[in-house]
Amino acid sequence: VQLQASGGGLVQAGGSLRLSCAASGWSGRSDYLIAWFRQARGKEREFVAAITWSGVNLWYADSVKGRFTISRDTANTVYLEMNSMKPEDTAVYYCAAAHGPCTDYDTMNLSEYDYWGQGTLVTVSS
Repeated sequence: VQLQASGGGLVQAGGSLRLSCAASGWSGRSDYLIAWFRQARGKEREFVAAITWSGVNLWYADSVKGRFTISRDTANTVYLEMNSMKPEDTAVYYCAAAHGPCTDYDTMNLSEYDYWGQGTLVTVSS
């Protein structure tokens, strides 16, 4: 399984950005997970959002609820739409994949994920 993240860049506070994660070699069952994590400089990697491959189940970190939306298309790509961005959203964003099903707790736990893409840097200026 290979994951290719893209879409990072520089955006002003209040602006929007969309990240993409293209999965290849991925014969995902409906309960497999794709997630976004992020890591700010000097901080631990943290959960942002996740979606089951079926697209039915979604999870969000409290810090991004109402601002970020995770979705997938039919072509093995998962998106993270980020709106009303804040300087504290500045981080390297990673997409990851896991063989589900997972509990809510495990879904937000980076150790649950078997596959990781390279990061894409998002910088939000104030």
